[in-house]
Amino acid sequence: MGLLSSSVSLTRYRVEGQFPDPVIDSVTGALAKNMFTEIEDPAASKAMGWTSFTDPYRPDFSGSSFIIDTLFVFSLRIDKKSIPSKVFKKHYTMEVARQLAESGRQFLSREEKTAAREHVMTVLQTRMPATPNLYDVVWNYERQQLWFFSNLKSANEDLETLFVRSFRMSLIRLFPYTAAFFNPDLPDTGRDVLAKITPTRFVE
Repeated sequence: MGLLSSSVSLTRYRVEGQFPDPVIDSVTGALAKNMFTEIEDPAASKAMGWTSFTDPYRPDFSGSSFIIDTLFVFSLRIDKKSIPSKVFKKHYTMEVARQLAESGRQFLSREEKTAAREHVMTVLQTRMPATPNLYDVVWNYERQQLWFFSNLKSANEDLETLFVRSFRMSLIRLFPYTAAFFNPDLPDTGRDVLAKITPTRFVE
């Protein structure tokens, strides 16, 4: 579910860090350098990178195309190869049967079974097309705010990793405590109180 969906999943972040001027050139360069590229290694199981919000399968950040009003709007694309367990089991069973027939034995050693699993996994990953997943990003640079349109744990972790690598800035996930702590209207006395708060256990 993305930015234009009728219902969305959303994670809010605070962005820690700044670019030297000109900011737009810095953002453009970082996006282009870490732009999504198709999986070239047939055995690879995952690829990720930034892509265009309006045309995610043909990423292009030239001409400030990712700027809408005062916002930077782009997408995170993550392609993954996922092999269904039943498909793997089928091919693994066939590979074990083939090796037993060729060797004339009734059992394979533990090492042979491990090698057979790795061989089958490599072959299936080579044949299996990757499934693309798109997650929209809206970044208000001036207010140090970023909205990521997913709350999937793995997607959020990939976003945080790629964001630091691309922009050399950290993302702080906002929930009630961190949102209150970074509220510019919060007085210092309130911030001191927040710093002393400890979690409360409601169950033993």
